[in-house]
Order: sequence, then C-alpha cells, then structure tokens
Amino acid sequence: MKLAVIPARGGSKRIPRKNIKPFGGKPMIAWSIQAAKESGIFDRIVVSTDDTEIADVARDFGADVPFLRPAELSDDHTGTIPVVAHAIDWFQARRQDPSQICCIYATAPFVLADDIRQGAETLTQSGADFAFPVTSFAFPIQRAIRLRPDGRIEMFDPDHFQTRSQDLPEAYHDAGQFYWGTRLAWLSGVPIFGARSVPVILPRYRVQDIDTPEDWEQAEALMQAIAHRQAPR
Repeated sequence: MKLAVIPARGGSKRIPRKNIKPFGGKPMIAWSIQAAKESGIFDRIVVSTDDTEIADVARDFGADVPFLRPAELSDDHTGTIPVVAHAIDWFQARRQDPSQICCIYATAPFVLADDIRQGAETLTQSGADFAFPVTSFAFPIQRAIRLRPDGRIEMFDPDHFQTRSQDLPEAYHDAGQFYWGTRLAWLSGVPIFGARSVPVILPRYRVQDIDTPEDWEQAEALMQAIAHRQAPR
C-alpha cells in the first residue's frame, strides 16, 4: 500500500490560514492534493489536520480525512516525522500496512506528479530509507557571510575568501515539497537528512519555500513566471 500524507495544521502564525489561503486560483493545499492524485500511484491520499475547515477543503478536492490530528501533534514544535508516524499507526491499527509513505507538504504549489513518481521509483531502486527532492544553492555556501552583533560582517569560512567559485563543490538544500520513506524508516525515527537518503534533483526555478509573507509574494511571482514560460509562443 502506498500512502500519501499531507500535514496541514490550522495554527499557522506567520501566514494565517496559509494551508487554505487562495493561491493561483485555488486553496494552497489543493495543489498538493492534485499532484498526488495525478501521480496515480497512491492507494490513499490523506490530509492530517486538526482543523475542520481544512478538512472540509481537503475533502472538496478529493483527499481523505479519516481522522483529526490530536492537539499534542498540532503545535508549533511538532515535526514532520511524528505526524507521519501517527498516520501510519492509525492505518496499522485498522489492519492496513502502508509499505511506502510519501509526506507531501500542503504548501508546495510547484510539486509535480512526475517528481512524486520519480521519488517513488528512486526509493524502490536505491533501497534507501528516504527519497526527497533537492535543488542547488544559487551561490557557493562556502563563501557565505554573516552579520555580527556590532554591525560588521564576517565570513562563515574565511579560508575560502580567495577560492574561486568554480573550484568549490556544489551544495544542495531540501526543496520542501515531499519525502518518500519506508514504513520502518518513518516509525524508527531515522533522520531524513542522512546517509540512508537519496535525492531527486530539481531545477531551482521550481523550488520556493513558503514560510513568510515575503515567501508568499515570491511564490506568486514564480507561479506567474512559470505560466509565462509554458504559454504557447
């Protein structure tokens, strides 16, 4: 059984109600549900939420909401792994055993069905615990600068001040879209960012984290740019 779990709690602080806030003509969470459905590989697509309004929106767009998430898993400090583990436990208690579980973030409007399918294939073929999308940093992280309390600046790694950018290894970061994992990996608490994980590499233009109002504005601009890029010439 392949299970999609879309976490979507109701208490977002920096962007209130962001999981169901309109984006590109539909509630934000609808993009993730749509990609999961279009992938055609899930036996169940479940939204894990503590919020009845989010639950209603999720159902309207074709997801299942067979339970409401308990309060102890719905605060600002609850991570992804315990939320997915709770969903797996719920199914196991009903004699259903998901073998591969994909956590898809509710605020991932650029996630594609093809990427989700590629993640599943990568997980299976690699024998890894997790597979998830990453993208490269636009600037060498070895030459990053931080601001000091006195208002001056300093390099994180001064040894690379003279190193040419093309001589530095490329670095990648989590794309914040989805995470495929085996049942054992999710339930055992294995770190997602570890040696037992494999990447699905995405182009930078299809990746945008959405945590702040500024992020939201950038995501809207990116959506418009992608639409223009894909428009018939």
